[in-house]
Amino acid sequence: MPIRLLLLALAIESALFATEADQIAAAVLAAPKDMRGGAAVLGYNDKGELVSLRKGENDLICLASDPKAKSFSVACYHKDLEPYMARGRELAAQGLKGKERQEKRWKDVEEGKVVIPKGPHILYVLSGQGYDVTKGEITGGEMRWVVYIPYATAESTGLPTTGGAGPWLMYPGTPGAHIMLSQHM
Repeated sequence: MPIRLLLLALAIESALFATEADQIAAAVLAAPKDMRGGAAVLGYNDKGELVSLRKGENDLICLASDPKAKSFSVACYHKDLEPYMARGRELAAQGLKGKERQEKRWKDVEEGKVVIPKGPHILYVLSGQGYDVTKGEITGGEMRWVVYIPYATAESTGLPTTGGAGPWLMYPGTPGAHIMLSQHM
């Protein structure tokens, strides 16, 4: 009986990890349609490790949804943001969350340990309650556009610093300052 339970547990865990093709198809949904085919894609192997699933032919990197997460979330961002994004993933793996993670990453930027591009660069995020692989459909979806503008302020952009019905500036005055805009699907 214990062997059957072990085999069942292994089967369930392997089912959590979508095929490479499914991960690629889902990950690029966050990107503009005309950029999906050439985007690099990072996803997960059967051990749950982040790996390269596809080399890119344009300036976007897309990140597949973490199969261990309870909800669906994919993102695509300009390749120049990769050092900043990679550092965020490293800090999350170390258990840092929220404000603590952001502040550590900003400190790393200010100390020259991590590079964030000086001009505006985009991050596209598509999230939802779930994803149907067979239909390619997201349930309870939301699309977010994030434009990183390091050290931007309300004064330099004319944007509010609290969320509402339109664009707003998050983390003003920091290396991670960015314009947020979202739409429910």
